[in-house]
Amino acid sequence: MTTPLTGEQYEIRAGEYAASVTALGATLRALTRGGTALVAGFDADELPPHGAGQLLTPWPNRVDHGTYSFDGVTHHLALSEPDKANAIHGLTRYALWDVVTRTPASVTLRSPAHGAQGYPFAVQVDATYSLDAASGLTVSITAANVGSRPAPWGTANHPYLTVATQRVDDSELTLPAASWLPVDDRLIPTGPPQDVAGTEYDFRVPRKLASTVLDHAFTSLSRDSDGRAWVRLEGGDARTGMWMDASYGWLQVFTSDSLEPERYRAAVAVEPMTCPPNAFRSGIDCVRLEPGDSVTHHWGLQSL
Repeated sequence: MTTPLTGEQYEIRAGEYAASVTALGATLRALTRGGTALVAGFDADELPPHGAGQLLTPWPNRVDHGTYSFDGVTHHLALSEPDKANAIHGLTRYALWDVVTRTPASVTLRSPAHGAQGYPFAVQVDATYSLDAASGLTVSITAANVGSRPAPWGTANHPYLTVATQRVDDSELTLPAASWLPVDDRLIPTGPPQDVAGTEYDFRVPRKLASTVLDHAFTSLSRDSDGRAWVRLEGGDARTGMWMDASYGWLQVFTSDSLEPERYRAAVAVEPMTCPPNAFRSGIDCVRLEPGDSVTHHWGLQSL
Protein backbone atom coordinates (compact mmCIF):
# COMPACT_ATOMS: atom_id res chain seq x y z
CA MET A 1 0.00 0.00 0.00
CA THR A 2 1.43 3.37 -1.00
CA THR A 3 1.06 6.68 0.81
CA PRO A 4 0.00 9.67 -1.31
CA LEU A 5 2.26 12.73 -1.30
CA THR A 6 -0.45 14.81 0.35
CA GLY A 7 -0.91 12.33 3.22
CA GLU A 8 -4.23 11.23 4.61
CA GLN A 9 -7.31 12.41 2.72
CA TYR A 10 -10.32 13.72 4.64
CA GLU A 11 -13.48 13.44 2.56
CA ILE A 12 -16.52 15.42 3.71
CA ARG A 13 -20.04 15.68 2.26
CA ALA A 14 -23.31 17.54 2.72
CA GLY A 15 -26.16 17.40 0.22
CA GLU A 16 -24.68 17.80 -3.27
CA TYR A 17 -21.41 19.21 -1.94
CA ALA A 18 -18.26 17.13 -1.51
CA ALA A 19 -14.74 18.18 -0.55
CA SER A 20 -11.36 16.63 0.07
CA VAL A 21 -8.89 18.08 2.56
CA THR A 22 -5.34 16.77 2.89
CA ALA A 23 -3.19 16.22 5.94
CA LEU A 24 -0.37 17.96 4.08
CA GLY A 25 -0.83 21.62 4.84
CA ALA A 26 -4.57 21.34 5.64
CA THR A 27 -5.05 21.88 1.90
CA LEU A 28 -8.41 22.02 0.10
CA ARG A 29 -7.67 19.48 -2.65
CA ALA A 30 -11.15 19.38 -4.22
CA LEU A 31 -14.59 20.93 -3.89
CA THR A 32 -17.57 19.93 -6.03
CA ARG A 33 -21.32 20.36 -6.15
CA GLY A 34 -23.25 17.69 -7.97
CA GLY A 35 -19.98 16.47 -9.43
CA THR A 36 -19.09 19.90 -10.90
CA ALA A 37 -15.81 21.38 -9.68
CA LEU A 38 -15.84 24.75 -7.94
CA VAL A 39 -12.05 24.79 -7.60
CA ALA A 40 -9.19 23.42 -9.68
CA GLY A 41 -8.37 20.16 -7.95
CA PHE A 42 -5.39 17.85 -8.18
CA ASP A 43 -4.43 14.25 -7.50
CA ALA A 44 -3.81 13.02 -3.96
CA ASP A 45 -0.37 11.80 -5.03
CA GLU A 46 0.57 15.20 -6.46
CA LEU A 47 1.97 18.18 -4.56
CA PRO A 48 -0.43 21.15 -4.76
CA PRO A 49 0.38 22.75 -8.13
CA HIS A 50 1.16 26.46 -7.85
CA GLY A 51 -0.23 26.61 -4.31
CA ALA A 52 -3.65 25.24 -5.29
CA GLY A 53 -5.93 25.06 -2.25
CA GLN A 54 -3.13 25.65 0.24
CA LEU A 55 -3.57 27.34 3.61
CA LEU A 56 -0.90 30.00 4.12
CA THR A 57 0.34 30.71 7.66
CA PRO A 58 1.80 32.57 9.55
CA TRP A 59 1.95 35.04 6.67
CA PRO A 60 0.40 35.16 3.19
CA ASN A 61 2.11 36.21 -0.01
CA ARG A 62 5.69 37.51 0.19
CA VAL A 63 8.27 38.92 2.60
CA ASP A 64 10.87 41.02 0.79
CA HIS A 65 14.24 39.21 0.89
CA GLY A 66 12.83 37.16 3.79
CA THR A 67 13.89 39.79 6.32
CA TYR A 68 11.69 41.63 8.81
CA SER A 69 11.90 43.23 12.25
CA PHE A 70 9.53 42.59 15.12
CA ASP A 71 9.82 44.24 18.54
CA GLY A 72 13.28 45.48 17.64
CA VAL A 73 14.67 42.10 16.59
CA THR A 74 15.55 41.32 12.97
CA HIS A 75 14.56 37.88 11.67
CA HIS A 76 15.68 36.05 8.51
CA LEU A 77 13.28 33.64 6.81
CA ALA A 78 14.31 31.03 4.25
CA LEU A 79 13.99 32.33 0.68
CA SER A 80 11.29 29.92 -0.48
CA GLU A 81 10.81 31.90 -3.72
CA PRO A 82 14.48 31.92 -4.73
CA ASP A 83 14.01 33.35 -8.24
CA LYS A 84 12.58 36.53 -6.68
CA ALA A 85 14.59 36.37 -3.42
CA ASN A 86 11.44 36.34 -1.28
CA ALA A 87 10.00 34.25 1.51
CA ILE A 88 6.58 33.18 0.28
CA HIS A 89 3.33 31.78 1.69
CA GLY A 90 4.35 30.96 5.25
CA LEU A 91 5.70 27.86 6.95
CA THR A 92 2.96 25.25 7.32
CA ARG A 93 1.78 24.37 3.81
CA TYR A 94 4.16 21.42 3.51
CA ALA A 95 3.81 20.25 7.11
CA LEU A 96 1.59 17.34 8.15
CA TRP A 97 -1.33 18.58 10.22
CA ASP A 98 -3.00 16.50 12.94
CA VAL A 99 -6.72 15.70 12.87
CA VAL A 100 -8.58 17.12 15.87
CA THR A 101 -12.23 16.34 15.11
CA ARG A 102 -14.03 14.77 12.18
CA THR A 103 -17.68 14.33 11.19
CA PRO A 104 -19.26 13.34 7.86
CA ALA A 105 -19.57 17.05 6.96
CA SER A 106 -16.53 18.62 8.62
CA VAL A 107 -12.92 18.15 9.65
CA THR A 108 -10.63 20.17 11.92
CA LEU A 109 -6.87 19.90 11.46
CA ARG A 110 -4.17 21.38 13.68
CA SER A 111 -0.65 22.59 13.09
CA PRO A 112 1.01 22.34 16.52
CA ALA A 113 2.89 25.39 17.76
CA HIS A 114 6.57 25.33 16.93
CA GLY A 115 9.38 27.72 16.14
CA ALA A 116 11.00 27.86 12.71
CA GLN A 117 13.87 29.58 10.96
CA GLY A 118 13.09 33.28 11.08
CA TYR A 119 9.90 32.72 13.09
CA PRO A 120 10.82 32.01 16.74
CA PHE A 121 7.19 32.08 17.91
CA ALA A 122 4.76 29.42 19.12
CA VAL A 123 1.45 29.88 17.28
CA GLN A 124 -0.96 26.95 17.12
CA VAL A 125 -3.29 26.94 14.10
CA ASP A 126 -6.60 25.09 13.75
CA ALA A 127 -8.31 24.85 10.35
CA THR A 128 -11.93 23.70 10.12
CA TYR A 129 -13.52 22.83 6.78
CA SER A 130 -17.29 22.41 7.04
CA LEU A 131 -19.92 21.69 4.39
CA ASP A 132 -23.60 22.62 4.47
CA ALA A 133 -26.12 21.39 1.90
CA ALA A 134 -27.44 24.92 1.36
CA SER A 135 -24.47 27.24 1.91
CA GLY A 136 -21.56 25.13 0.71
CA LEU A 137 -18.12 25.36 2.27
CA THR A 138 -17.16 27.37 5.34
CA VAL A 139 -13.51 27.58 6.39
CA SER A 140 -12.55 28.74 9.89
CA ILE A 141 -8.93 29.47 10.79
CA THR A 142 -7.96 30.00 14.45
CA ALA A 143 -4.48 31.06 15.51
CA ALA A 144 -3.58 30.87 19.22
CA ASN A 145 -0.34 32.19 20.66
CA VAL A 146 0.59 29.49 23.17
CA GLY A 147 4.15 30.76 23.50
CA SER A 148 5.94 33.11 25.87
CA ARG A 149 6.37 36.13 23.57
CA PRO A 150 4.23 38.22 21.19
CA ALA A 151 4.07 36.97 17.60
CA PRO A 152 3.26 38.51 14.20
CA TRP A 153 0.47 36.77 12.32
CA GLY A 154 -1.34 36.74 9.01
CA THR A 155 -3.05 34.14 6.86
CA ALA A 156 -4.64 33.42 3.49
CA ASN A 157 -6.03 30.53 1.46
CA HIS A 158 -5.13 29.84 -2.17
CA PRO A 159 -8.02 28.22 -4.10
CA TYR A 160 -8.25 28.46 -7.89
CA LEU A 161 -11.88 29.12 -8.81
CA THR A 162 -13.27 27.36 -11.87
CA VAL A 163 -16.37 27.75 -14.03
CA ALA A 164 -17.81 26.02 -17.09
CA THR A 165 -15.55 27.65 -19.66
CA GLN A 166 -12.29 26.33 -21.09
CA ARG A 167 -10.53 29.63 -20.41
CA VAL A 168 -11.39 32.32 -17.89
CA ASP A 169 -11.36 34.94 -20.69
CA ASP A 170 -15.04 34.21 -21.36
CA SER A 171 -16.07 34.32 -17.71
CA GLU A 172 -17.43 37.31 -15.81
CA LEU A 173 -15.62 38.41 -12.64
CA THR A 174 -16.98 40.54 -9.82
CA LEU A 175 -14.50 41.91 -7.27
CA PRO A 176 -15.77 44.05 -4.37
CA ALA A 177 -12.52 46.07 -4.33
CA ALA A 178 -12.12 49.84 -4.72
CA SER A 179 -8.30 49.80 -4.58
CA TRP A 180 -5.42 47.81 -6.07
CA LEU A 181 -1.82 47.57 -4.88
CA PRO A 182 1.04 48.40 -7.27
CA VAL A 183 4.04 46.06 -7.09
CA ASP A 184 7.47 45.69 -8.69
CA ASP A 185 8.71 42.79 -10.81
CA ARG A 186 9.35 40.81 -7.61
CA LEU A 187 5.69 41.36 -6.60
CA ILE A 188 6.70 43.54 -3.64
CA PRO A 189 4.50 46.63 -3.06
CA THR A 190 5.95 49.89 -4.39
CA GLY A 191 3.47 52.30 -2.83
CA PRO A 192 0.03 52.72 -1.29
CA PRO A 193 -3.15 51.24 -2.83
CA GLN A 194 -4.51 53.03 -5.87
CA ASP A 195 -8.11 53.68 -6.93
CA VAL A 196 -9.39 51.09 -9.42
CA ALA A 197 -11.71 53.62 -11.09
CA GLY A 198 -10.79 54.07 -14.74
CA THR A 199 -8.31 51.18 -14.73
CA GLU A 200 -8.39 47.62 -16.08
CA TYR A 201 -8.54 46.44 -12.45
CA ASP A 202 -12.07 47.71 -11.82
CA PHE A 203 -14.39 44.71 -11.52
CA ARG A 204 -16.87 46.21 -9.06
CA VAL A 205 -19.49 45.76 -11.77
CA PRO A 206 -19.39 42.27 -13.33
CA ARG A 207 -17.52 42.13 -16.63
CA LYS A 208 -15.65 39.61 -18.73
CA LEU A 209 -12.01 39.03 -17.92
CA ALA A 210 -11.21 38.94 -21.66
CA SER A 211 -7.44 39.55 -21.93
CA THR A 212 -6.99 41.21 -18.53
CA VAL A 213 -3.92 39.89 -16.74
CA LEU A 214 -4.09 39.89 -12.95
CA ASP A 215 -1.55 39.05 -10.28
CA HIS A 216 -2.45 41.83 -7.89
CA ALA A 217 -3.62 42.50 -4.38
CA PHE A 218 -6.89 44.38 -3.88
CA THR A 219 -8.39 46.11 -0.85
CA SER A 220 -11.09 48.60 0.25
CA LEU A 221 -13.62 45.79 0.02
CA SER A 222 -17.35 46.50 -0.02
CA ARG A 223 -19.45 44.25 2.20
CA ASP A 224 -23.03 43.12 2.66
CA SER A 225 -25.18 43.61 5.76
CA ASP A 226 -23.51 40.57 7.36
CA GLY A 227 -20.05 42.09 6.94
CA ARG A 228 -19.11 39.71 4.14
CA ALA A 229 -17.25 40.70 0.98
CA TRP A 230 -18.25 38.61 -2.06
CA VAL A 231 -16.28 37.60 -5.15
CA ARG A 232 -18.22 36.02 -8.02
CA LEU A 233 -16.97 34.18 -11.09
CA GLU A 234 -19.53 33.21 -13.74
CA GLY A 235 -18.99 31.30 -16.97
CA GLY A 236 -21.07 28.94 -19.07
CA ASP A 237 -23.90 27.77 -16.83
CA ALA A 238 -21.79 27.85 -13.65
CA ARG A 239 -21.44 30.57 -11.03
CA THR A 240 -19.08 30.35 -8.07
CA GLY A 241 -19.21 32.70 -5.09
CA MET A 242 -16.55 33.32 -2.46
CA TRP A 243 -17.20 35.28 0.71
CA MET A 244 -14.90 36.47 3.49
CA ASP A 245 -15.53 38.06 6.86
CA ALA A 246 -14.19 41.43 8.02
CA SER A 247 -10.88 39.95 9.20
CA TYR A 248 -9.94 39.47 5.55
CA GLY A 249 -9.26 42.98 4.26
CA TRP A 250 -7.31 41.96 1.16
CA LEU A 251 -7.58 39.75 -1.92
CA GLN A 252 -4.86 38.45 -4.21
CA VAL A 253 -6.21 37.64 -7.68
CA PHE A 254 -4.16 35.70 -10.24
CA THR A 255 -5.38 34.79 -13.73
CA SER A 256 -2.87 31.93 -14.18
CA ASP A 257 -1.08 33.53 -17.12
CA SER A 258 2.40 32.31 -16.16
CA LEU A 259 1.37 28.66 -15.72
CA GLU A 260 2.04 25.73 -18.06
CA PRO A 261 -0.20 25.33 -21.15
CA GLU A 262 -2.72 22.94 -19.55
CA ARG A 263 -3.31 25.41 -16.69
CA TYR A 264 -2.87 28.66 -18.63
CA ARG A 265 -5.87 30.90 -17.79
CA ALA A 266 -7.92 27.81 -16.92
CA ALA A 267 -8.84 29.11 -13.43
CA VAL A 268 -8.58 32.23 -11.31
CA ALA A 269 -6.76 32.10 -7.99
CA VAL A 270 -8.69 34.25 -5.52
CA GLU A 271 -6.94 34.42 -2.16
CA PRO A 272 -8.63 36.03 0.86
CA MET A 273 -5.76 37.59 2.83
CA THR A 274 -5.77 39.17 6.29
CA CYS A 275 -2.86 41.42 5.30
CA PRO A 276 -1.14 42.56 2.09
CA PRO A 277 2.11 41.33 0.57
CA ASN A 278 5.19 42.18 2.65
CA ALA A 279 3.10 42.84 5.77
CA PHE A 280 5.78 41.45 8.09
CA ARG A 281 7.99 44.32 6.91
CA SER A 282 5.42 47.08 6.47
CA GLY A 283 3.29 46.14 9.48
CA ILE A 284 0.13 46.90 7.47
CA ASP A 285 -2.76 44.86 8.91
CA CYS A 286 -0.29 42.44 10.51
CA VAL A 287 -1.94 40.93 13.59
CA ARG A 288 0.02 41.09 16.83
CA LEU A 289 -0.78 38.06 18.96
CA GLU A 290 0.13 38.50 22.60
CA PRO A 291 0.78 35.35 24.66
CA GLY A 292 -2.60 33.73 25.34
CA ASP A 293 -4.34 35.66 22.56
CA SER A 294 -6.20 34.01 19.69
CA VAL A 295 -7.90 35.19 16.52
CA THR A 296 -10.39 33.46 14.19
CA HIS A 297 -11.06 34.14 10.51
CA HIS A 298 -13.93 32.84 8.33
CA TRP A 299 -14.41 32.54 4.58
CA GLY A 300 -16.39 30.29 2.28
CA LEU A 301 -17.23 29.02 -1.20
CA GLN A 302 -20.53 28.03 -2.78
CA SER A 303 -22.21 27.44 -6.09
CA LEU A 304 -24.65 30.29 -6.75
